[in-house]
Amino acid sequence: MMIYDQDCYTHQGEPFNLRALRGQVLLVVNVASKCGFTPQLKELETLYTRYRDRGFTVLGFPCNQFGRQSPESAEAFCAFGEQQFGVSFPLMEKVNVNGGNAHPLFVLLKREAPGVMGTKIIKWNFTKFLVGRDGQVIARFGPKDHGLPLRLALEAALDKA
Repeated sequence: MMIYDQDCYTHQGEPFNLRALRGQVLLVVNVASKCGFTPQLKELETLYTRYRDRGFTVLGFPCNQFGRQSPESAEAFCAFGEQQFGVSFPLMEKVNVNGGNAHPLFVLLKREAPGVMGTKIIKWNFTKFLVGRDGQVIARFGPKDHGLPLRLALEAALDKA
């Protein structure tokens, strides 16, 4: 099953067509509002605005599984992201990323890009999955992985035909 076959919904509960993103480079991230890594929303927005014209999209999925650091609704998270960090990239429905109720997209991402020592779980907020234009997962980045290494991997993915 491919990433584009997954059913996703916006923060307003409306269907979101992942197939429309076929051919783009994606960065799929589980996000939270009350986490020490929350300021990464600004960096994600900077990457999105810098590279979207080259076929890049960030998809942020609010998640409350780690320390209950995103207790608000998906709509409230979207308002928070816009007001505090100027987020304009798509913010999606609130999801679980681990366990029996994990969103199928994250089940697929974790299977394609396991964590350290092959772990199939996401350990914290702001785990990032870089997906190539062909829909294949290129890399997984932990919450502390951002800045230059992420940007270089993104640019390499964008440069691939």
